[in-house]
Amino acid sequence: MTDSTHTQIQSDSSILVHITMKLSDGSAADSTKVNNKPAKIIMGDNSISPAFEAELIGMNKGDSREFTLEAKDSFGETNPDNIHYMGLDKFSAEVPAEIGNIITFSQPGGELPGMIKEINGDSVTIDFNHPLAGQTVTFVIDLVDIL
Repeated sequence: MTDSTHTQIQSDSSILVHITMKLSDGSAADSTKVNNKPAKIIMGDNSISPAFEAELIGMNKGDSREFTLEAKDSFGETNPDNIHYMGLDKFSAEVPAEIGNIITFSQPGGELPGMIKEINGDSVTIDFNHPLAGQTVTFVIDLVDIL
């Protein structure tokens, strides 16, 4: 085994990366650099898409790479089953029904954030899809370390 195993990302590497995400209009969606907390990714554990992993393979410690993935390879397509409707009477002054608000609902197994998309009379439309679902996303990856 040569030393290069720990200097290049392999299909089973654990890595620390800074990830910056940009939308197709160039605006920044999110970045781990904001809080200076790099993300840990374990290659091959299905936490990221195969297309995302393929972009990382072969990167060396200290490398930066920018690539763009279609929705299906980043946060998935928008799933209509993740859009739900609730009565306006379920909201209150503490938890107002306002378009753009993100409300966290307690579910068996954890909490689920949903964004209020529409208010139509007494019906409130809540979207539980990832906020970046259905969008093409450009990722800027800075490889901090290979663990």
